[in-house]
Amino acid sequence: MKTWRNVSFAVTAAAVMALTTACGQDKVTESPNGQAVGNANPAQQPADSGYGSDKGGYGDDAAGGAAAAPKAAGQLSVWDSKKLGKVLTDSEGFTLYRFDKDTAGPPKSNCEGDCAKAWPVVPASDATAAPGTDASMLGEVERADGTKQLTIGGWPMYRFAKDTKPGDAKGQGVGGTWFASAPDGKKAAPGAVGGDTGAGDAGETEAGNPADLVGMSVRKDAKLGDVVVDSNGMTVYRFKKDSAWPMKTACTGACLDKWPVVPPVDKNDTEGILKKGFVTFDRPDGIKQQTIDCWPLYTFSGDAKPGDTNGQGVGGTWYAVSPEGKLVGAPK
Repeated sequence: MKTWRNVSFAVTAAAVMALTTACGQDKVTESPNGQAVGNANPAQQPADSGYGSDKGGYGDDAAGGAAAAPKAAGQLSVWDSKKLGKVLTDSEGFTLYRFDKDTAGPPKSNCEGDCAKAWPVVPASDATAAPGTDASMLGEVERADGTKQLTIGGWPMYRFAKDTKPGDAKGQGVGGTWFASAPDGKKAAPGAVGGDTGAGDAGETEAGNPADLVGMSVRKDAKLGDVVVDSNGMTVYRFKKDSAWPMKTACTGACLDKWPVVPPVDKNDTEGILKKGFVTFDRPDGIKQQTIDCWPLYTFSGDAKPGDTNGQGVGGTWYAVSPEGKLVGAPK
């Protein structure tokens, strides 16, 4: 009986160990040259924090200086732009923006540090719903520093430092991740009521921006077949020099300027994606990266719009990803 109990305990311990070593993250070691990195020896986080090829989709003068003191939004208004549709503004007429790398359910801001200098947060205090809009859309989220940020439809709200006068919308489309907010927190789009146009051809709105997609889904590409796309409809890629077990990345430093990581996505915010190995990769540079079947995922800065696959086959090492996490179109 004692022997059987010991065996049972050993099996249970092994099962627990298997759960804690998902994708082999705790077995990963960093190579001496820093090119293939895993989870064992955290390195200093790079300045761009993996936000993308244009320093996180924020202005190129954003790195210096201190963040401006938050300015109250006051009485919100709706600006009817011929180009953008109905756009939410603050009491002074400045455009409010949303960031695609944030989340609305639950609300969470992923814009900190230099990002918040270029995209000043809108404080939750003293904000009043725009006339004729649904006041229940207004909410707040607590940021890492303990301050409260205004949310609309769950999406954290920001201004853009380069907007210098009412009616400016210079932040529209920056980095492929920043968009003017509609009155309901969705992306502003011409002809939309509150920004909700529904999906048009190729899953895009009339403005040429993707409709509000789930965090990760599948698109039928005419040449490649089923490929994974992110919440913006942008093609998702894998790097052949990465590994899934143990989980490692060979894309670090300047590589991330061209190949931004896919940020963590909730399993319930996906459609048609393999859930096995759908885990967050805690990279040693401090960036959190989504995986499918334990393979780290990226987008490509050279893709300008949804449906682009300009990263396909680059260097013979970068390929679009199938819903099962496999390389699409890679030579055998």
